[in-house]
Amino acid sequence: MTESSGQVDAGHASVGQATGRAPVLAWGFWDWAGASFNAVILTFVFSVYLTDKVGKGLPGGISPSAWLGWALGAAGLVVALTAPVAGQWFDATARRKLSLGILTSVTVLLMAAMFFVREDHRYLWLGLVLLAVGSTSFELSHVPYFAMLRQVSTPATVGRISGFGWSMGYFGGILLLLICYVGFIAGKGDYRGLLGVPIDDGLNIRLVAVLAAVWFAGFAVPLFLYVPEVPRTDADPGAAVGARSFLASYRVLWRDVRELWRVDRRTVGFLLASAIFRDGLAGVFTFGAILAVRVYGIADSDVLLFGIAANVVAALGALVGGRFDDRVGPKAVIVTALTGMILAGAFLLVLSGPLMFWLFGLILTVFVGPAQASARSFLARLAPPGREGQMFGLYATTGRAVSFLAPTLFGFFVWAFNAERAGIVGLLLVLIVGLMLLLPVRGDDLRGR
Repeated sequence: MTESSGQVDAGHASVGQATGRAPVLAWGFWDWAGASFNAVILTFVFSVYLTDKVGKGLPGGISPSAWLGWALGAAGLVVALTAPVAGQWFDATARRKLSLGILTSVTVLLMAAMFFVREDHRYLWLGLVLLAVGSTSFELSHVPYFAMLRQVSTPATVGRISGFGWSMGYFGGILLLLICYVGFIAGKGDYRGLLGVPIDDGLNIRLVAVLAAVWFAGFAVPLFLYVPEVPRTDADPGAAVGARSFLASYRVLWRDVRELWRVDRRTVGFLLASAIFRDGLAGVFTFGAILAVRVYGIADSDVLLFGIAANVVAALGALVGGRFDDRVGPKAVIVTALTGMILAGAFLLVLSGPLMFWLFGLILTVFVGPAQASARSFLARLAPPGREGQMFGLYATTGRAVSFLAPTLFGFFVWAFNAERAGIVGLLLVLIVGLMLLLPVRGDDLRGR
């Protein structure tokens, strides 16, 4: 990680070049656009259609949900193995925007192809392949996208702009889910939604996938028009060698990881801590709906309402947290957010009833947005100029490496105590461990950097 003074200057040339409202809005709209994959395809609509409708009647003893888990697990493995060298290549070739454009286009085309997944178990394999490959390209696209944060910010604004991007993702997902529900899904009978779309052969859900693809493609366009490409730098001369050979990329990566461990333990410590607490954040949303219905008595029909409310407060939290990030530094925001989540979760552990879940559940989720946004800005401030792509590739890999923790501990405590409420303890433990690992990581010097 050592650099000559000339290399540092060259790297800094890439920071803050695209300041102004237009590039910031354009960058944030990619988060808004990408919510179509996260919210509609991966979480609430298409994956449910795939396991509940398409996979119905699947022969053999393996459930469609298990096949889905394995498909997404394989996608996660590919991301973990390729994200760091992909980020290294994006940096070395100065083609972050081009790479993001290719990965976005691949994801959009795969989403549109989901229209051909009919309500028949013979189409399950097509749906799983499209979802797994789409998940891979979508997650890899975050490497150049996160790295571009420094291109649309200055050291004084990186926190609030990161928070703005996260909030755009939340709001975009909420709006698109409402459009899908009202237009294509709501109601009973053979025709659904205000548009009266037939449900025969899953047509209404297949059209939702097409709508999500169009949404992603349309709202992603501003970034490619208004955010300039990163200028080429000599911040990491060795990466140019890796860019010419796939295997050489891993040799360069191993060299850089060893050097990172030797000269920058702080970044290593943050990558480890953030991987763990980010898994806890993901667990909150993954298991929140299950707990709402099975433990706190929230009606099935009200879960979507709580989900919308939770996303709204998380978005607002990200906006407010971004302001504090620039004033007091990202570490203070993350520590405050994680502490708030742990306290709210502890109250939920001993309280009961829908009202208490609504109150403390929303208090808990208001801290999720700031923790996510400030984790991104923390690494953006730490990354050596010109090597942001490689750092965010490692960020993706470390996150994937520990992504089993929250689900495993949630399941263990449910099993050990024979009570689904006990699963909260597993989620809290992940957050507590992440917080404890973060506390020794120095962050007081990152404000305004």
